[in-house]
Amino acid sequence: MRVKEVRVIDSEGNQFGVIPTKEAQKIAEEKELDLVMISPNANPPVCR
Repeated sequence: MRVKEVRVIDSEGNQFGVIPTKEAQKIAEEKELDLVMISPNANPPVCR
């Protein structure tokens, strides 16, 4: 992902907030999940 920050929705549908992309990727890795951008045109983009 080439953006600095993303809005994250967790696997249960709860808003996790706007966090740095690298942190979001790290959290996903720790939970053995993929981080998927579901709304790339939003500002910031939304990932799940």
